Amino acid sequence: MKRNLFVSLLAVIAAALLPLAASCQIAPERTPGPQQTGPLYKWEAYVGFTYTSLNQVNQSRYGLEGVSASVTRDFGKYFGVTAEGADFFKALKAGNPVNATVDQVLVGPVVHVDIVWHISAFGHALLGAEHTGGAGEIPNISFAGGGGGGAEYSINSRLSVRASGDKIYSSFVEDPNHLGYSPHMRSNARAGFGVVYRF
Repeated sequence: MKRNLFVSLLAVIAAALLPLAASCQIAPERTPGPQQTGPLYKWEAYVGFTYTSLNQVNQSRYGLEGVSASVTRDFGKYFGVTAEGADFFKALKAGNPVNATVDQVLVGPVVHVDIVWHISAFGHALLGAEHTGGAGEIPNISFAGGGGGGAEYSINSRLSVRASGDKIYSSFVEDPNHLGYSPHMRSNARAGFGVVYRF
């Protein structure tokens, strides 16, 4: 009788401890890591007003204004690759020796960084080509490149306004009579203001 009672007591204790032993073998749930606070867009498009100086045209007194547009593919939060085009078609004032126009196509890497609140900054390095029309430049297309940056103010997660500035170098002849045999490096300051849309 005592033996049966002892065996029954051991069976009850074993049964009571079995769920505890089984629960010790279950891995605890991992606490989730930090989550993305907002959507992460991979593309952004920009369009805006732009200005460039016109140093490759002799005796030019005023720079040109026009429009520029770009598309950027972002690879994460901080780095992207951008392709842009610009058309400068109107002098700020009358008085230039010729009615020149400038077109640019440039590509290159871009780096973004958050500053404070809704404000962020970016920097880019660009390479491509520049065309000067209406000025008798021979040749009228040149290799171009430079760098610069700007700042953005985010209105919401998709929409921002941007102000930018940079310096673009190109090599055009100093005098059309040189027929392309005497290239001279020129640098033109650029400025822009426009809207960015992310998608």
